[in-house]
Amino acid sequence: MSSGDKKSTAVIGFFTVISHETHGLFGGLLLLDRNGRPREFHCTAPVKANRAQEILYGSTLDSYLYGEAIGQSLLAKASTAPEWICVENASALAVREFSDMPVALIVPPNEPGASSEPLFRIDAAHSSTLRMFAGGRHRLAVARRFAEDEAKLTVSVAELPEHFDLIEPFARIRGAIEEAQRGGR
Repeated sequence: MSSGDKKSTAVIGFFTVISHETHGLFGGLLLLDRNGRPREFHCTAPVKANRAQEILYGSTLDSYLYGEAIGQSLLAKASTAPEWICVENASALAVREFSDMPVALIVPPNEPGASSEPLFRIDAAHSSTLRMFAGGRHRLAVARRFAEDEAKLTVSVAELPEHFDLIEPFARIRGAIEEAQRGGR
């Protein structure tokens, strides 16, 4: 397979976690080809930490829930491994611990830290230092521990069609999860 064929068949993962007041957390993983067409979609049943988990995990609870309990299980369901994964929440970067693929936080232009500062903290509770960088017209961040992901992500984002929006697929995931919830009633 030539590198051109590989580029045309490569998929990008979009992983997010949605909080529902009553049911807990729902995770979604959407795999898109480079034209923005869906190749796979997976979502979880609701995940809710019990009181003992809240106490024992403390400030690491979100990264456990997002990365291990939800993200790892969604990646295991996928029949195709994405070339890289986009997330929209800093806690979801924890999925990188369970993946060989680079994971990038997509930083909306109006988010704090979206300036030219190369490093910023999301918040004191999360206390994760991230490495910010430009990926085409998007601002991306990687966990500092996986800073080597930046080089691969920079190349991969540059290979995307100019119209490819790295933020829009998260709305698709939310819509699909809401639809699945309605269908399950």
